[in-house]
Amino acid sequence: MKPPAACAGEVLDVASPCPMVNYLRWDLSAQQIEELTRELMEKTKRVYDQVGTQEFEDVSYESTLKALADVEVSYTVQRNILDFPQHVSPSKEIRTASTEADRKLSEFDVEMSMRQDVYQRIVWLQEKVEKDTLRPEAARYLERLIKLSRRNGLHLPEETQQKIKNIKKKLSLLCIDFNKNLNEDTTFLPFTREELGGLPEDFLNSLEKTEDDKLKVTLKYPHYFPLLKKCYVPETRRKVEEAFNCRCKAENCAILKELVALRAQKSSLLGFSTHADYVLEMNMAKTSQVVATFLDELAQKLKPLGEQERAAILELKKAECERRGLPYDARINAWDMRYYMNQVEEMRYSVDQNLLKEYFPMQVVTQGLLAIYQELLGLTFDREEGATVWHKDVTLYTVRDSASGQVIGKFYLDLYPREGKYGHAACFGLQPGCLRPDGSRQISIAAMVANFTKPTLDAPALLQHDEVETYFHEFGHVMHQLCSQAEFAMFSGTHVERDFVEAPSQMLENWVWEREPLLRMSRHYRTGDAVPPGLLDKLIQSRQANTGLFNLRQIVLAKVDQALHTQMGADPAEEYARLCQEILGVPATPGTNMPATFGHLAGGYDAQYYGYLWSEVYSMDMFHTRFKREGVLNSKVGMDYRSCILRPGGSQDASAMLKCFLGREPRQDAFLLSKGLLVEGSEPPAC
Repeated sequence: MKPPAACAGEVLDVASPCPMVNYLRWDLSAQQIEELTRELMEKTKRVYDQVGTQEFEDVSYESTLKALADVEVSYTVQRNILDFPQHVSPSKEIRTASTEADRKLSEFDVEMSMRQDVYQRIVWLQEKVEKDTLRPEAARYLERLIKLSRRNGLHLPEETQQKIKNIKKKLSLLCIDFNKNLNEDTTFLPFTREELGGLPEDFLNSLEKTEDDKLKVTLKYPHYFPLLKKCYVPETRRKVEEAFNCRCKAENCAILKELVALRAQKSSLLGFSTHADYVLEMNMAKTSQVVATFLDELAQKLKPLGEQERAAILELKKAECERRGLPYDARINAWDMRYYMNQVEEMRYSVDQNLLKEYFPMQVVTQGLLAIYQELLGLTFDREEGATVWHKDVTLYTVRDSASGQVIGKFYLDLYPREGKYGHAACFGLQPGCLRPDGSRQISIAAMVANFTKPTLDAPALLQHDEVETYFHEFGHVMHQLCSQAEFAMFSGTHVERDFVEAPSQMLENWVWEREPLLRMSRHYRTGDAVPPGLLDKLIQSRQANTGLFNLRQIVLAKVDQALHTQMGADPAEEYARLCQEILGVPATPGTNMPATFGHLAGGYDAQYYGYLWSEVYSMDMFHTRFKREGVLNSKVGMDYRSCILRPGGSQDASAMLKCFLGREPRQDAFLLSKGLLVEGSEPPAC
């Protein structure tokens, strides 16, 4: 039901036509980036000045809340045009200019978030306006602005505010430097073909050569993971694992220590006992004690499983050492773990990953994935020919609602590695789907950036099954960005609680473990044959291979993150080494410093890495309660999912969205069963 027309914050019907405008552009020179950064800050500051200098009796919804919401829309789009190229531009000059723009804009963000004059007028508005005259989302926006202002200390003495402001500026710059160091890392190790024994020909043929004819192995994902999984020469694996976990060791170790100390200082000024408690106040978990209990209880349940898996790996290692005439040290080293976990899959479940990837050529996977998402969510995707993009590998698609034909958004796919590019897989929201100042809806635009195996002269890009899973996961975030229909940019897309944000895309990972979807996204790259039924069955059964060790490692990372943000003076490398030994039973390689390579710690996941496991509780509950029971490609369930989980963005609490979709409060049973753990009164999962 529409609220009465007299409501402040009245907007046009959310279903009003979207102007199909892509405001993004990727043709800026380094100089233009610098000039437009300055202009954007000046233009945005003028709005804050107008709001902050109003006489109190002139403060209204239109002059204050709407003015701030409107400038946020234009600022977000323009900021992304300026700071996104640092992650993807093929030009080092433009990446540098974009990083510099990000530095300046991050400092500017801190300045604007600390405007006492603006805060006073928002508080005045909250006291003056009757809440039921605001639309629900406008009331939520007003409450959120006040909450964020208090979390910046704007209710504290001016001297304290100044300290907080200085710390926030330093933190922004340190985070940018930490991730820039990782992105720009160009380390490679030269090896002979013999030293790369066990790796397939297509992999070896894709490697560049050194002047003395050795093969160059970089530390980027498409080289690192296949080598750690398949190379049977332990010394090669040791060198690569050690180099990988020593990336940017000196510079990022120093940055991380400073980040952790400054975060603790800021949280203390704001009245929180730890940085984790400060961060978690806005999450579903609420406190660090709740997180600690969740991780400890899960670790206890998984430890027996981990012990069984370690024993199986040691047996495999002993047999292999005897077979190859290698010394057996009766321990699992960090560089052994992925290799023998892969062997467990191949031997216990007979899943040959090299054979399997021949059925996952990029083009077939992409076609299948896009078809499944379209069918499930009631959408239509059309590739835009001749679109303006930042690199020739990038493609752009327009997304329509199938029922109405209305354009709801666009997405870019940038799937292959290149020098200087963001090194992981991620979804970047570039243009928020929200209402524009005139009440019309702005379409949402997102980019999926990944580093999948590149095509070679002899074969197309062939994806490992875990890369297919990553593709589904990140594309799930893209759908969250595009399907949300929030009114305010602050609540658009994935702007939900941080320990829920992974749930919608984690849930969609399940499709790469189900027979029907798998058949739709696979075909042999030479013969066009489907995956043989036997191989498909084995792949599906292998989902629980190594689940104990894999999840214990996730707990190690989550606990390192919590330790750094709850304890004073915790040493990152020592903490990681201690937890690896204690929880995983696999020691960290001496001399390495994995936390210095852990981009999440400086990428917005500080004290929140536990969220990957926490949100899996919800993703598994959603999948098993609705899709598994009613059909994994059931479009009615898909539309319920789009409506209850994706459509609200962050305009509702995650708990309300889950209750809407599940028809009840969430439960942990499906999550525990998915880890191979028995739950009282439940059957073990069918494998």
